[in-house]
Amino acid sequence: MDMVPRLSLINSITGYKPGNLIGTKSETGATNLAIFSSVVHLGSDPALIAFIMRPMVGERHTMENILSTGFYTINHINTSIIERAHFTSADFPRDLSEFDRCKLTPQYIKSFYAPYVAESRIKIGMSLAETIPLKINNTIMVIGSVEHIILDGSFQKEDCSIDPIAAGTVCISGIDTYYKTEKLVTLPFVRSDEVPAF
Repeated sequence: MDMVPRLSLINSITGYKPGNLIGTKSETGATNLAIFSSVVHLGSDPALIAFIMRPMVGERHTMENILSTGFYTINHINTSIIERAHFTSADFPRDLSEFDRCKLTPQYIKSFYAPYVAESRIKIGMSLAETIPLKINNTIMVIGSVEHIILDGSFQKEDCSIDPIAAGTVCISGIDTYYKTEKLVTLPFVRSDEVPAF
């Protein structure tokens, strides 16, 4: 395949991905915000979340800030901030904060170093736990420990899991197309002796 159609196919072949903004701050206090669709749950005890950082070619403000300070935030993108979130992917100079340029508001809580996105409705404060270089394509898996979760109680279901529909959380296919989701069904915890006869 030609390069552009191939990129479009491979970037979208895995289906819907979470849409998140990762907020960081440098040691000198410069804030940074970047969109990521590679955030993934690694485990609940301890609570670990990972994301994939592209190869360190040129400046990577997000990664540099995480490595130097050890802290960052993961903020769900919702329907009211899609366009502003999308444009944080532009290659801004270090002295121009994506918060300022894309009109998003940095929010700080509990003396936590990294900025949250005030407009996000589900926010996670992270501390760096481990980085794993992936030799196959020079990307880096960044693994963090969950330090804080900030959300309104109305965005949680009775079992305490989140309700992304209530929060207006969006997902991404490819690198530039955003979707809302709808709930189809909630199924029970699976035990081998309770599997139906399909």
